[in-house]
Amino acid sequence: MRAGKIVVAVVVAATALTTTGASAIATSDQAGASTGRFDRPRHGFASPHTVLRDGQPADVGLDPARIADAERFLTEKTRPDGSGHPLFSGAVGLLAHDGVVVDRFATGGAVRYADGAGTELPVDQQLPMRTDTIFDLASISKLFTSIAVLQLVERGQLELAAPVVRYLPEFGVHGKESITVEQLLTHTSGFDADPTPSLWAGYPDIPSRRKAVLDSPLKNPPGSTYLYSDINLMTLGFLVEKVTGATLDAVVRDRITAPLGMTDTGYNPPTAKLDRVAATEFQANPPRSMVRGQVHDENAWSLGGVSGHAGVFSTAGDLAILGQAVLGGGSYAGHRILRESTVRTMLTNHNQAFGEAQGLGFELDRMFYMGGLASPSTAGHTGYTGTTLVIDPESRSIAILLTNRVHPSRNWGSINPAREAWATALARSLAVPPSRGRDAWFSEIGNLGTATLTSRPLATGGGPLDIRYEAFLDTEVTDRLFLEWSNDGSTWQPVPVRAFGRGATEGETPSLSGHGHRSWWHVRATVPAADQVILRWRYSTDKSYTGRGVLLDGLRVLEHGRVVLDGERDPSSLTATGWRPIPR
Repeated sequence: MRAGKIVVAVVVAATALTTTGASAIATSDQAGASTGRFDRPRHGFASPHTVLRDGQPADVGLDPARIADAERFLTEKTRPDGSGHPLFSGAVGLLAHDGVVVDRFATGGAVRYADGAGTELPVDQQLPMRTDTIFDLASISKLFTSIAVLQLVERGQLELAAPVVRYLPEFGVHGKESITVEQLLTHTSGFDADPTPSLWAGYPDIPSRRKAVLDSPLKNPPGSTYLYSDINLMTLGFLVEKVTGATLDAVVRDRITAPLGMTDTGYNPPTAKLDRVAATEFQANPPRSMVRGQVHDENAWSLGGVSGHAGVFSTAGDLAILGQAVLGGGSYAGHRILRESTVRTMLTNHNQAFGEAQGLGFELDRMFYMGGLASPSTAGHTGYTGTTLVIDPESRSIAILLTNRVHPSRNWGSINPAREAWATALARSLAVPPSRGRDAWFSEIGNLGTATLTSRPLATGGGPLDIRYEAFLDTEVTDRLFLEWSNDGSTWQPVPVRAFGRGATEGETPSLSGHGHRSWWHVRATVPAADQVILRWRYSTDKSYTGRGVLLDGLRVLEHGRVVLDGERDPSSLTATGWRPIPR
Protein backbone atom coordinates (compact mmCIF):
# COMPACT_ATOMS: atom_id res chain seq x y z
CA MET A 1 0.00 0.00 0.00
CA ARG A 2 1.15 3.53 -0.49
CA ALA A 3 0.19 6.54 1.53
CA GLY A 4 1.99 9.50 0.16
CA LYS A 5 5.05 9.78 -2.03
CA ILE A 6 8.38 11.44 -1.60
CA VAL A 7 11.95 11.41 -2.78
CA VAL A 8 15.21 11.81 -1.01
CA ALA A 9 18.51 13.63 -1.33
CA VAL A 10 20.47 13.77 1.88
CA VAL A 11 21.76 11.97 4.90
CA VAL A 12 25.35 11.48 5.88
CA ALA A 13 28.22 13.61 4.93
CA ALA A 14 31.37 15.38 5.26
CA THR A 15 32.76 18.54 6.61
CA ALA A 16 34.14 21.44 4.75
CA LEU A 17 34.29 24.43 6.97
CA THR A 18 34.81 23.80 10.67
CA THR A 19 32.24 21.02 11.21
CA THR A 20 30.94 19.58 14.46
CA GLY A 21 28.26 16.92 14.81
CA ALA A 22 26.97 14.49 12.23
CA SER A 23 26.93 15.75 8.69
CA ALA A 24 23.73 15.72 6.72
CA ILE A 25 24.25 15.44 2.99
CA ALA A 26 26.46 13.25 0.86
CA THR A 27 27.65 13.96 -2.64
CA SER A 28 26.28 11.13 -4.75
CA ASP A 29 22.95 11.49 -6.56
CA GLN A 30 20.28 8.91 -7.30
CA ALA A 31 18.12 8.23 -10.30
CA GLY A 32 14.70 9.73 -10.81
CA ALA A 33 13.05 6.45 -9.78
CA SER A 34 12.69 8.00 -6.34
CA THR A 35 10.41 10.75 -7.61
CA GLY A 36 7.14 10.80 -5.72
CA ARG A 37 8.38 8.43 -3.01
CA PHE A 38 8.72 9.04 0.71
CA ASP A 39 10.46 5.74 1.34
CA ARG A 40 13.49 6.23 -0.91
CA PRO A 41 15.78 8.80 0.69
CA ARG A 42 18.27 10.33 -1.69
CA HIS A 43 21.89 10.81 -0.77
CA GLY A 44 23.05 13.67 -2.90
CA PHE A 45 22.23 17.06 -4.29
CA ALA A 46 19.89 17.83 -7.12
CA SER A 47 21.36 19.00 -10.38
CA PRO A 48 22.88 22.48 -9.98
CA HIS A 49 21.24 23.40 -13.29
CA THR A 50 17.69 22.63 -12.13
CA VAL A 51 15.16 25.35 -12.95
CA LEU A 52 11.83 25.12 -11.16
CA ARG A 53 8.87 24.59 -13.47
CA ASP A 54 5.16 24.52 -12.77
CA GLY A 55 3.31 21.22 -13.03
CA GLN A 56 0.58 19.08 -11.52
CA PRO A 57 1.03 16.82 -8.49
CA ALA A 58 0.42 13.76 -10.66
CA ASP A 59 3.33 14.80 -12.91
CA VAL A 60 5.72 13.77 -10.13
CA GLY A 61 3.66 10.97 -8.63
CA LEU A 62 1.98 12.94 -5.82
CA ASP A 63 -1.53 12.47 -4.48
CA PRO A 64 -3.40 15.71 -5.32
CA ALA A 65 -6.16 14.99 -2.80
CA ARG A 66 -3.76 15.56 0.10
CA ILE A 67 -2.78 18.95 -1.24
CA ALA A 68 -6.39 19.93 -1.89
CA ASP A 69 -7.25 19.02 1.71
CA ALA A 70 -4.47 21.30 2.95
CA GLU A 71 -5.71 24.16 0.79
CA ARG A 72 -9.17 23.82 2.31
CA PHE A 73 -7.61 23.80 5.78
CA LEU A 74 -5.79 27.09 5.10
CA THR A 75 -8.92 28.72 3.71
CA GLU A 76 -10.88 27.67 6.79
CA LYS A 77 -8.27 29.35 9.00
CA THR A 78 -8.91 32.70 7.27
CA ARG A 79 -12.50 32.63 8.57
CA PRO A 80 -13.59 33.66 12.07
CA ASP A 81 -13.66 30.82 14.57
CA GLY A 82 -14.86 30.58 18.16
CA SER A 83 -12.55 33.43 19.12
CA GLY A 84 -14.47 35.79 16.84
CA HIS A 85 -11.55 36.25 14.45
CA PRO A 86 -9.60 34.07 12.00
CA LEU A 87 -6.27 32.46 12.80
CA PHE A 88 -4.69 34.62 10.11
CA SER A 89 -5.87 37.18 7.60
CA GLY A 90 -4.52 35.37 4.57
CA ALA A 91 -1.94 32.94 3.29
CA VAL A 92 0.11 31.98 0.28
CA GLY A 93 1.36 28.42 0.02
CA LEU A 94 3.80 26.80 -2.38
CA LEU A 95 4.76 23.15 -2.64
CA ALA A 96 7.55 21.82 -4.85
CA HIS A 97 8.93 18.35 -5.43
CA ASP A 98 11.82 17.19 -7.58
CA GLY A 99 12.08 20.50 -9.39
CA VAL A 100 8.35 20.85 -10.05
CA VAL A 101 6.16 23.44 -8.32
CA VAL A 102 3.03 21.36 -7.83
CA ASP A 103 0.97 23.98 -6.00
CA ARG A 104 0.76 27.76 -5.80
CA PHE A 105 -2.16 28.73 -3.58
CA ALA A 106 -3.50 32.00 -2.21
CA THR A 107 -6.38 32.57 0.19
CA GLY A 108 -7.71 35.35 2.39
CA GLY A 109 -6.62 38.95 2.59
CA ALA A 110 -3.26 40.68 2.19
CA VAL A 111 -4.83 43.88 3.53
CA ARG A 112 -7.99 43.33 5.55
CA TYR A 113 -8.14 45.38 8.76
CA ALA A 114 -8.22 49.04 9.68
CA ASP A 115 -7.04 48.90 13.28
CA GLY A 116 -5.67 46.66 16.03
CA ALA A 117 -9.14 45.73 17.22
CA GLY A 118 -9.84 43.88 14.00
CA THR A 119 -12.25 46.29 12.35
CA GLU A 120 -12.49 45.15 8.75
CA LEU A 121 -11.91 47.68 6.02
CA PRO A 122 -14.66 48.29 3.48
CA VAL A 123 -14.52 45.55 0.89
CA ASP A 124 -13.34 47.92 -1.83
CA GLN A 125 -10.32 48.87 0.33
CA GLN A 126 -9.28 45.32 1.11
CA LEU A 127 -6.70 43.48 -1.00
CA PRO A 128 -6.81 39.72 -1.53
CA MET A 129 -3.77 37.50 -1.32
CA ARG A 130 -2.09 36.69 -4.61
CA THR A 131 0.45 34.00 -5.32
CA ASP A 132 3.00 36.78 -5.89
CA THR A 133 2.15 38.75 -2.72
CA ILE A 134 5.26 40.09 -1.02
CA PHE A 135 5.66 39.24 2.68
CA ASP A 136 7.80 40.49 5.51
CA LEU A 137 9.81 37.32 6.16
CA ALA A 138 10.82 38.31 9.70
CA SER A 139 13.38 35.79 11.01
CA ILE A 140 13.70 33.91 7.73
CA SER A 141 15.93 36.92 7.01
CA LYS A 142 18.50 35.20 9.24
CA LEU A 143 19.12 32.66 6.49
CA PHE A 144 20.26 35.34 4.07
CA THR A 145 22.68 36.74 6.65
CA SER A 146 23.98 33.25 7.37
CA ILE A 147 24.60 32.54 3.69
CA ALA A 148 26.42 35.86 3.36
CA VAL A 149 28.65 34.85 6.29
CA LEU A 150 29.42 31.46 4.75
CA GLN A 151 30.29 33.10 1.45
CA LEU A 152 32.92 35.11 3.32
CA VAL A 153 34.22 31.90 4.89
CA GLU A 154 34.58 30.40 1.42
CA ARG A 155 36.54 33.46 0.31
CA GLY A 156 38.91 33.13 3.25
CA GLN A 157 37.75 36.42 4.76
CA LEU A 158 36.22 34.78 7.83
CA GLU A 159 36.84 31.67 9.90
CA LEU A 160 34.01 29.94 11.69
CA ALA A 161 36.18 29.04 14.66
CA ALA A 162 37.66 32.53 14.95
CA PRO A 163 36.58 34.88 17.73
CA VAL A 164 34.23 37.62 16.55
CA VAL A 165 36.55 40.25 18.05
CA ARG A 166 39.08 39.47 15.33
CA TYR A 167 36.72 41.21 12.92
CA LEU A 168 34.72 43.44 15.28
CA PRO A 169 37.09 44.55 18.10
CA GLU A 170 34.32 46.67 19.65
CA PHE A 171 32.38 43.45 20.31
CA GLY A 172 34.88 42.35 22.96
CA VAL A 173 33.24 43.70 26.12
CA HIS A 174 31.43 42.02 29.03
CA GLY A 175 33.36 38.75 28.70
CA LYS A 176 32.59 38.16 25.02
CA GLU A 177 36.16 37.91 23.76
CA SER A 178 35.97 34.15 23.18
CA ILE A 179 32.65 34.03 21.28
CA THR A 180 33.17 32.58 17.81
CA VAL A 181 31.46 33.21 14.50
CA GLU A 182 30.10 29.67 14.62
CA GLN A 183 28.54 30.23 18.04
CA LEU A 184 26.62 33.18 16.66
CA LEU A 185 25.34 31.03 13.77
CA THR A 186 24.29 28.20 16.09
CA HIS A 187 22.79 30.36 18.88
CA THR A 188 25.26 29.08 21.46
CA SER A 189 26.97 32.40 22.13
CA GLY A 190 25.26 32.99 25.48
CA PHE A 191 23.15 36.02 24.52
CA ASP A 192 19.63 36.59 25.75
CA ALA A 193 16.85 36.43 23.15
CA ASP A 194 16.56 40.16 22.39
CA PRO A 195 18.32 43.43 23.16
CA THR A 196 17.11 45.03 26.39
CA PRO A 197 15.77 47.66 26.31
CA SER A 198 14.35 47.58 22.79
CA LEU A 199 16.56 49.52 20.41
CA TRP A 200 13.80 51.86 19.26
CA ALA A 201 12.80 52.71 22.83
CA GLY A 202 16.17 52.95 24.51
CA TYR A 203 18.45 54.73 22.07
CA PRO A 204 18.08 57.92 20.02
CA ASP A 205 19.68 57.03 16.68
CA ILE A 206 21.10 54.24 14.53
CA PRO A 207 24.75 54.60 15.66
CA SER A 208 23.74 54.31 19.33
CA ARG A 209 21.51 51.33 18.54
CA ARG A 210 24.27 49.51 16.71
CA LYS A 211 26.58 50.13 19.65
CA ALA A 212 23.93 48.82 22.03
CA VAL A 213 23.80 45.54 20.11
CA LEU A 214 27.57 45.13 20.20
CA ASP A 215 27.60 46.04 23.90
CA SER A 216 24.93 43.46 24.78
CA PRO A 217 25.83 41.45 27.90
CA LEU A 218 25.67 37.68 28.14
CA LYS A 219 23.01 35.61 29.87
CA ASN A 220 24.98 32.33 29.77
CA PRO A 221 28.67 31.43 29.39
CA PRO A 222 29.64 31.14 25.71
CA GLY A 223 29.23 27.61 24.36
CA SER A 224 27.27 26.36 27.37
CA THR A 225 23.67 26.68 26.21
CA TYR A 226 21.45 26.85 23.15
CA LEU A 227 19.28 29.99 23.30
CA TYR A 228 17.79 31.43 20.14
CA SER A 229 18.76 35.09 19.99
CA ASP A 230 18.24 37.94 17.53
CA ILE A 231 21.44 39.49 18.87
CA ASN A 232 23.49 36.72 17.24
CA LEU A 233 22.33 37.55 13.74
CA MET A 234 22.32 41.31 14.32
CA THR A 235 25.99 40.98 15.20
CA LEU A 236 26.67 38.86 12.13
CA GLY A 237 25.00 41.49 9.96
CA PHE A 238 27.40 44.08 11.31
CA LEU A 239 30.29 41.65 10.79
CA VAL A 240 29.36 41.16 7.12
CA GLU A 241 29.29 44.91 6.62
CA LYS A 242 32.65 45.37 8.34
CA VAL A 243 34.42 42.66 6.32
CA THR A 244 32.90 43.56 2.93
CA GLY A 245 32.83 47.32 3.33
CA ALA A 246 29.27 47.30 1.96
CA THR A 247 25.84 47.50 3.54
CA LEU A 248 24.09 44.23 4.34
CA ASP A 249 21.26 44.87 1.90
CA ALA A 250 23.78 45.42 -0.90
CA VAL A 251 25.66 42.22 -0.01
CA VAL A 252 22.47 40.16 0.01
CA ARG A 253 21.38 41.67 -3.29
CA ASP A 254 24.71 41.34 -5.10
CA ARG A 255 25.78 37.95 -3.79
CA ILE A 256 22.52 36.06 -3.23
CA THR A 257 19.28 37.39 -4.71
CA ALA A 258 20.60 38.85 -7.98
CA PRO A 259 22.63 35.76 -8.97
CA LEU A 260 19.64 33.53 -8.20
CA GLY A 261 17.15 35.78 -10.00
CA MET A 262 15.09 36.49 -6.88
CA THR A 263 13.67 39.73 -8.26
CA ASP A 264 11.08 40.32 -5.52
CA THR A 265 13.43 39.77 -2.58
CA GLY A 266 15.17 42.46 -0.57
CA TYR A 267 14.95 44.96 2.24
CA ASN A 268 12.65 48.00 2.28
CA PRO A 269 10.49 47.13 -0.74
CA PRO A 270 10.06 49.98 -3.23
CA THR A 271 6.79 51.91 -3.23
CA ALA A 272 6.17 50.69 -6.79
CA LYS A 273 5.54 47.23 -5.32
CA LEU A 274 3.41 48.34 -2.38
CA ASP A 275 0.21 47.10 -4.02
CA ARG A 276 1.62 43.55 -3.66
CA VAL A 277 2.89 43.86 -0.07
CA ALA A 278 0.88 42.20 2.70
CA ALA A 279 0.04 44.32 5.74
CA THR A 280 1.28 43.23 9.16
CA GLU A 281 0.41 44.67 12.56
CA PHE A 282 -1.34 47.79 13.77
CA GLN A 283 1.25 49.21 16.19
CA ALA A 284 0.44 51.82 18.78
CA ASN A 285 3.78 51.59 20.60
CA PRO A 286 5.80 52.64 18.70
CA PRO A 287 3.06 54.71 17.03
CA ARG A 288 3.34 53.27 13.51
CA SER A 289 -0.37 52.60 12.81
CA MET A 290 -0.92 49.76 10.32
CA VAL A 291 2.51 48.57 9.23
CA ARG A 292 2.82 47.82 5.55
CA GLY A 293 5.89 48.02 3.35
CA GLN A 294 8.15 48.56 6.36
CA VAL A 295 9.67 45.81 8.44
CA HIS A 296 7.40 44.72 11.28
CA ASP A 297 10.22 43.96 13.74
CA GLU A 298 10.70 47.10 15.82
CA ASN A 299 14.43 46.63 16.33
CA ALA A 300 15.07 46.12 12.61
CA TRP A 301 12.84 49.12 11.87
CA SER A 302 14.89 51.25 14.26
CA LEU A 303 18.02 50.26 12.31
CA GLY A 304 16.58 51.58 9.07
CA GLY A 305 14.89 48.35 8.00
CA VAL A 306 18.13 46.47 7.37
CA SER A 307 19.39 44.07 10.01
CA GLY A 308 20.94 40.63 10.19
CA HIS A 309 17.97 39.18 12.04
CA ALA A 310 14.97 40.67 10.15
CA GLY A 311 14.03 42.96 7.31
CA VAL A 312 13.94 40.81 4.17
CA PHE A 313 10.72 40.83 2.10
CA SER A 314 10.02 38.13 -0.47
CA THR A 315 7.44 36.02 -2.30
CA ALA A 316 6.74 32.30 -2.16
CA GLY A 317 8.14 31.95 -5.67
CA ASP A 318 11.42 33.62 -4.80
CA LEU A 319 11.80 31.57 -1.61
CA ALA A 320 11.29 28.41 -3.66
CA ILE A 321 14.33 29.42 -5.72
CA LEU A 322 16.38 29.75 -2.53
CA GLY A 323 15.12 26.35 -1.39
CA GLN A 324 16.02 24.76 -4.71
CA ALA A 325 19.49 26.33 -4.52
CA VAL A 326 19.98 24.55 -1.19
CA LEU A 327 18.73 21.27 -2.70
CA GLY A 328 21.13 21.88 -5.58
CA GLY A 329 24.13 22.10 -3.29
CA GLY A 330 24.35 25.89 -3.42
CA SER A 331 23.42 26.37 -7.08
CA TYR A 332 20.26 27.20 -9.02
CA ALA A 333 19.98 27.24 -12.82
CA GLY A 334 23.76 27.04 -12.97
CA HIS A 335 24.29 30.09 -10.74
CA ARG A 336 26.31 29.09 -7.69
CA ILE A 337 26.14 31.01 -4.41
CA LEU A 338 27.77 28.39 -2.15
CA ARG A 339 30.01 25.38 -2.64
CA GLU A 340 28.51 21.93 -2.12
CA SER A 341 30.88 21.30 0.78
CA THR A 342 29.66 24.51 2.43
CA VAL A 343 26.02 23.47 2.09
CA ARG A 344 26.81 20.11 3.70
CA THR A 345 28.35 21.89 6.66
CA MET A 346 25.52 24.41 6.74
CA LEU A 347 22.99 21.56 7.09
CA THR A 348 25.02 19.61 9.64
CA ASN A 349 23.77 19.51 13.22
CA HIS A 350 26.28 21.52 15.21
CA ASN A 351 24.26 21.43 18.43
CA GLN A 352 24.05 17.75 19.29
CA ALA A 353 25.06 18.55 22.86
CA PHE A 354 22.06 20.82 23.38
CA GLY A 355 19.11 18.83 22.02
CA GLU A 356 17.87 21.40 19.48
CA ALA A 357 19.21 20.41 16.06
CA GLN A 358 20.83 23.46 14.49
CA GLY A 359 22.87 23.97 11.37
CA LEU A 360 24.71 27.16 10.49
CA GLY A 361 21.82 29.61 10.51
CA PHE A 362 19.37 26.95 9.32
CA GLU A 363 17.24 25.07 11.84
CA LEU A 364 17.04 21.29 11.46
CA ASP A 365 14.42 18.65 12.27
CA ARG A 366 11.75 20.90 13.84
CA MET A 367 8.51 18.90 13.68
CA PHE A 368 6.38 21.76 14.98
CA TYR A 369 6.55 23.41 11.57
CA MET A 370 8.20 20.78 9.35
CA GLY A 371 5.52 18.23 10.20
CA GLY A 372 5.78 14.99 8.25
CA LEU A 373 8.73 16.35 6.24
CA ALA A 374 10.87 16.60 9.36
CA SER A 375 14.03 14.52 9.51
CA PRO A 376 17.57 15.07 10.82
CA SER A 377 18.49 16.57 7.45
CA THR A 378 15.38 18.71 6.90
CA ALA A 379 16.25 22.41 7.10
CA GLY A 380 14.30 25.62 7.36
CA HIS A 381 13.19 28.55 9.45
CA THR A 382 10.11 30.41 10.58
CA GLY A 383 9.33 34.10 10.90
CA TYR A 384 7.36 35.89 13.62
CA THR A 385 5.07 37.54 11.08
CA GLY A 386 3.76 34.09 10.11
CA THR A 387 6.24 32.80 7.54
CA THR A 388 7.68 29.31 7.07
CA LEU A 389 10.30 27.71 4.82
CA VAL A 390 10.89 23.93 4.87
CA ILE A 391 13.54 22.24 2.70
CA ASP A 392 13.61 18.43 2.72
CA PRO A 393 16.71 17.19 0.88
CA GLU A 394 15.80 13.52 1.38
CA SER A 395 12.68 13.92 -0.74
CA ARG A 396 13.86 16.91 -2.79
CA SER A 397 10.82 18.80 -1.54
CA ILE A 398 10.07 22.39 -0.54
CA ALA A 399 7.09 23.58 1.52
CA ILE A 400 6.53 27.31 1.89
CA LEU A 401 3.70 28.88 3.87
CA LEU A 402 3.56 32.66 4.08
CA THR A 403 0.89 34.33 6.21
CA ASN A 404 0.41 37.77 7.72
CA ARG A 405 -0.69 36.26 11.02
CA VAL A 406 0.15 39.49 12.93
CA HIS A 407 -2.37 41.44 10.86
CA PRO A 408 -3.83 43.23 12.70
CA SER A 409 -2.56 41.83 16.04
CA ARG A 410 0.20 39.52 17.20
CA ASN A 411 -2.13 38.24 19.93
CA TRP A 412 -4.56 36.31 17.74
CA GLY A 413 -2.85 32.98 18.22
CA SER A 414 -0.16 30.62 16.98
CA ILE A 415 -0.19 29.41 13.39
CA ASN A 416 2.00 26.40 14.15
CA PRO A 417 -0.85 23.95 13.43
CA ALA A 418 -1.18 25.46 9.95
CA ARG A 419 2.56 25.28 9.40
CA GLU A 420 2.63 21.62 10.41
CA ALA A 421 -0.43 20.76 8.34
CA TRP A 422 0.95 22.35 5.17
CA ALA A 423 4.26 20.48 5.32
CA THR A 424 2.58 17.23 6.36
CA ALA A 425 0.22 17.45 3.39
CA LEU A 426 3.21 17.31 1.07
CA ALA A 427 4.70 14.40 3.03
CA ARG A 428 1.44 12.45 2.83
CA SER A 429 1.07 13.18 -0.86
CA LEU A 430 4.31 11.24 -1.40
CA ALA A 431 3.93 7.49 -1.72
CA VAL A 432 4.99 4.66 0.53
CA PRO A 433 4.04 1.53 -1.42
CA PRO A 434 2.89 -1.46 0.63
CA SER A 435 5.54 -3.91 1.65
CA ARG A 436 3.24 -6.75 0.57
CA GLY A 437 0.10 -7.09 -1.48
CA ARG A 438 -2.19 -4.35 -2.79
CA ASP A 439 -2.52 -2.17 0.28
CA ALA A 440 -1.46 -1.59 3.87
CA TRP A 441 -3.15 -0.33 7.00
CA PHE A 442 -2.56 3.40 7.53
CA SER A 443 -3.21 5.63 10.54
CA GLU A 444 -2.87 9.40 10.52
CA ILE A 445 -4.73 10.19 13.71
CA GLY A 446 -4.19 13.64 15.15
CA ASN A 447 -3.06 14.80 18.55
CA LEU A 448 -4.30 12.98 21.65
CA GLY A 449 -5.66 10.18 19.49
CA THR A 450 -5.66 6.40 19.61
CA ALA A 451 -6.03 3.99 16.70
CA THR A 452 -6.52 0.26 17.20
CA LEU A 453 -6.30 -2.68 14.83
CA THR A 454 -7.71 -5.73 16.61
CA SER A 455 -7.70 -9.36 15.55
CA ARG A 456 -10.55 -11.79 15.92
CA PRO A 457 -10.06 -14.33 18.74
CA LEU A 458 -7.39 -16.75 17.61
CA ALA A 459 -8.07 -20.39 18.34
CA THR A 460 -4.75 -21.86 19.37
CA GLY A 461 -3.47 -25.27 20.29
CA GLY A 462 -1.97 -23.99 23.50
CA GLY A 463 1.43 -23.19 22.07
CA PRO A 464 3.28 -19.84 21.90
CA LEU A 465 2.46 -17.56 18.97
CA ASP A 466 5.06 -16.20 16.57
CA ILE A 467 3.93 -12.75 15.37
CA ARG A 468 5.41 -11.18 12.26
CA TYR A 469 4.56 -7.91 10.52
CA GLU A 470 5.99 -4.94 8.68
CA ALA A 471 5.80 -1.40 10.08
CA PHE A 472 6.57 1.98 8.57
CA LEU A 473 6.61 4.72 11.18
CA ASP A 474 7.08 8.45 10.81
CA THR A 475 6.08 9.76 14.22
CA GLU A 476 7.12 12.04 16.99
CA VAL A 477 9.28 10.07 19.43
CA THR A 478 6.54 10.29 22.07
CA ASP A 479 3.86 8.86 19.72
CA ARG A 480 4.12 5.08 20.07
CA LEU A 481 2.94 1.92 18.36
CA PHE A 482 2.18 -0.89 20.82
CA LEU A 483 1.45 -4.57 20.30
CA GLU A 484 -0.85 -5.98 22.98
CA TRP A 485 -2.69 -9.25 23.66
CA SER A 486 -5.75 -10.30 25.61
CA ASN A 487 -7.69 -13.47 26.28
CA ASP A 488 -11.00 -11.69 26.87
CA GLY A 489 -10.83 -8.45 24.82
CA SER A 490 -11.03 -6.22 27.88
CA THR A 491 -7.75 -6.60 29.74
CA TRP A 492 -4.66 -6.06 27.61
CA GLN A 493 -1.05 -6.96 28.20
CA PRO A 494 1.94 -5.45 26.37
CA VAL A 495 3.99 -7.60 24.02
CA PRO A 496 7.69 -6.69 23.63
CA VAL A 497 8.83 -6.54 20.02
CA ARG A 498 12.03 -6.59 18.01
CA ALA A 499 12.32 -4.44 14.89
CA PHE A 500 14.84 -4.87 12.10
CA GLY A 501 15.67 -2.24 9.49
CA ARG A 502 17.29 1.12 8.96
CA GLY A 503 16.93 3.22 12.10
CA ALA A 504 15.26 0.54 14.22
CA THR A 505 16.08 0.23 17.91
CA GLU A 506 18.34 -2.73 18.59
CA GLY A 507 17.03 -5.45 20.84
CA GLU A 508 13.66 -5.90 22.47
CA THR A 509 11.52 -2.84 23.10
CA PRO A 510 8.05 -2.35 24.63
CA SER A 511 6.83 -0.13 21.76
CA LEU A 512 7.94 1.48 18.53
CA SER A 513 8.29 5.00 17.21
CA GLY A 514 10.17 6.10 14.15
CA HIS A 515 11.41 9.38 12.82
CA GLY A 516 13.67 10.19 9.92
CA HIS A 517 14.59 6.66 8.80
CA ARG A 518 11.85 6.44 6.12
CA SER A 519 11.97 2.68 5.69
CA TRP A 520 9.88 -0.41 6.39
CA TRP A 521 10.83 -2.42 9.45
CA HIS A 522 10.35 -6.15 9.89
CA VAL A 523 8.94 -6.76 13.37
CA ARG A 524 8.89 -10.00 15.38
CA ALA A 525 7.20 -10.81 18.70
CA THR A 526 6.10 -13.81 20.75
CA VAL A 527 2.96 -14.32 22.83
CA PRO A 528 3.10 -17.08 25.42
CA ALA A 529 0.79 -20.09 25.29
CA ALA A 530 -2.89 -19.43 26.02
CA ASP A 531 -6.22 -21.03 25.20
CA GLN A 532 -7.44 -17.94 23.31
CA VAL A 533 -5.54 -14.89 22.12
CA ILE A 534 -6.74 -11.57 20.76
CA LEU A 535 -4.07 -9.26 19.36
CA ARG A 536 -4.21 -5.50 19.12
CA TRP A 537 -1.94 -2.98 17.45
CA ARG A 538 -2.45 0.36 19.21
CA TYR A 539 -1.05 3.65 17.98
CA SER A 540 -1.37 6.53 20.48
CA THR A 541 -0.36 10.16 20.12
CA ASP A 542 0.33 12.90 22.64
CA LYS A 543 -0.92 16.49 22.65
CA SER A 544 1.26 17.86 19.84
CA TYR A 545 2.83 16.91 16.49
CA THR A 546 2.17 13.64 14.71
CA GLY A 547 4.47 13.28 11.70
CA ARG A 548 3.39 11.54 8.53
CA GLY A 549 1.78 8.56 10.28
CA VAL A 550 2.08 4.78 10.63
CA LEU A 551 1.66 1.90 8.17
CA LEU A 552 1.23 -1.78 9.01
CA ASP A 553 1.42 -4.61 6.49
CA GLY A 554 1.99 -8.33 6.17
CA LEU A 555 0.42 -9.24 9.52
CA ARG A 556 0.89 -12.97 10.20
CA VAL A 557 0.61 -15.11 13.31
CA LEU A 558 1.96 -18.67 13.43
CA GLU A 559 1.80 -21.45 16.00
CA HIS A 560 4.43 -24.15 15.54
CA GLY A 561 4.61 -23.07 11.87
CA ARG A 562 0.83 -23.23 11.39
CA VAL A 563 -0.75 -19.98 10.22
CA VAL A 564 -3.50 -18.85 12.59
CA LEU A 565 -3.84 -15.28 11.23
CA ASP A 566 -3.00 -13.94 7.79
CA GLY A 567 -3.98 -10.29 7.47
CA GLU A 568 -3.14 -10.21 3.77
CA ARG A 569 -5.40 -13.08 2.80
CA ASP A 570 -8.12 -12.39 5.34
CA PRO A 571 -8.34 -8.66 6.17
CA SER A 572 -11.84 -9.23 7.58
CA SER A 573 -10.19 -10.95 10.54
CA LEU A 574 -9.10 -7.49 11.70
CA THR A 575 -11.29 -4.72 13.14
CA ALA A 576 -9.94 -1.23 12.51
CA THR A 577 -10.58 1.95 14.47
CA GLY A 578 -8.49 4.87 13.25
CA TRP A 579 -6.82 2.70 10.59
CA ARG A 580 -7.78 2.31 6.96
CA PRO A 581 -6.41 0.26 4.08
CA ILE A 582 -4.73 2.38 1.42
CA PRO A 583 -3.18 1.32 -1.89
CA ARG A 584 -0.33 3.86 -1.97
